[in-house]
Amino acid sequence: MHVDLAWSSVRPDLLRQPICHQLLRHWLLSLQPELAPRQQSRAYSLGVTISDDATLAELNLTGRHSHGATDVLAFASGQDGPWLAPGPGEPLELGDIVITWETAERQAGASGWSVAQELVWLLSHGLLHLLGWDHPDDASLAAMLERQILLLEATGQTTIQDRAKVWSLPGNPFANHQST
Repeated sequence: MHVDLAWSSVRPDLLRQPICHQLLRHWLLSLQPELAPRQQSRAYSLGVTISDDATLAELNLTGRHSHGATDVLAFASGQDGPWLAPGPGEPLELGDIVITWETAERQAGASGWSVAQELVWLLSHGLLHLLGWDHPDDASLAAMLERQILLLEATGQTTIQDRAKVWSLPGNPFANHQST
């Protein structure tokens, strides 16, 4: 599977692009059986931006008409209409994920995670939104959070349910990731 990742970060020290690329590639591969046929592909393109609270507050206001910052926003390519099939040999465009490191830092401190772990958690949440997951009620939120946990566990990452679990397990392909 190929993933074309447009990456931008105001804090590259918190989470590095190669780690995000590997995680997204693994997650998209593992999600294939669950995706609608129009979303299944051998190549994807998406953007990930690690930004600040002010930027997320502005995007939240213009994109969702909500005031204040949120931790992650996802702008799916197919959210305002049908998914467009890519041309031959072209990747399927998923959209963009924007995460605020400042809110991630606060949430990490409150939950006992590192900032990098919180950013990965939010990245998985944003990816599921790009693929059509939503949480308008408690039941759908619980299902989405459970799917995030499975994504993180599949790549050897810690989960909210098991904070004592080691972040980088021996033999984990993502073990060279250093959390802060």
